[in-house]
Amino acid sequence: MKMLLTQCKVEILRVFRNPYYIFWSLFMPIVFYFIFTRVVNLDVPDKALWDAHFLMSMTSFSVMGSAIMTLGIRMVEERSKGWTTFMRVTPLTDTIYFFSKMIGQSMVHVFSILIIFLAGGLVNGIELTVFEWISSAFWILLASMPFLALGVLVGMMKRVDTAAGVSNIIYMILAITGGMYMPFDILPKTVQAIGSWLPAFHFGNGAWEIIRGNGPEILNIAILAAYLIVFMLLSTYIRRKQEAV
Repeated sequence: MKMLLTQCKVEILRVFRNPYYIFWSLFMPIVFYFIFTRVVNLDVPDKALWDAHFLMSMTSFSVMGSAIMTLGIRMVEERSKGWTTFMRVTPLTDTIYFFSKMIGQSMVHVFSILIIFLAGGLVNGIELTVFEWISSAFWILLASMPFLALGVLVGMMKRVDTAAGVSNIIYMILAITGGMYMPFDILPKTVQAIGSWLPAFHFGNGAWEIIRGNGPEILNIAILAAYLIVFMLLSTYIRRKQEAV
């Protein structure tokens, strides 16, 4: 347990020292939030609800990107530099290594959620109940697990530039089809049809439902759970194949 906690602390410090995380996972979502709620004059029937809705979108956008890109690319870098090979001669087991990355990244997500929620409160004075704040934060944190598993899957790639390119493409496709930039209902029907089967929409929809006084839909939970299992099985299979070579 002491080894796990120490490794988690190291992983958290490494993320906070990464300027890429600060820019893409904190700065850019807050900038987007300010632009689309204070600068761009959108014709929406309920401005207060839109401000809260888009705050959930940008928080989900931040956490999703951090899980896929920050975690995945860092794992590829460690493998390409021989760090994971070196750790096999240390007492640090593969289980602790992977769990520390997942837990450490989740703690970083807690920080991201708090900062972006705080920014939303300062920029637009978002007024939600204490239950809605806590529930939406808990949902975003828990429902990010499939994207952490996707980040681990990206981390199975052999080249850093390949992982960076692939993760960027996946991230943008998920953000667009998931309704992170604009309400899902106004997207083209084809995009909606595709997005309804991808995890990003179900990730965001859980938070969108919470701020409307509802709860995440059963389908949201089922789709995310299915993707979590698939990504975990794929990454486990690929890792075993790589170790067997």
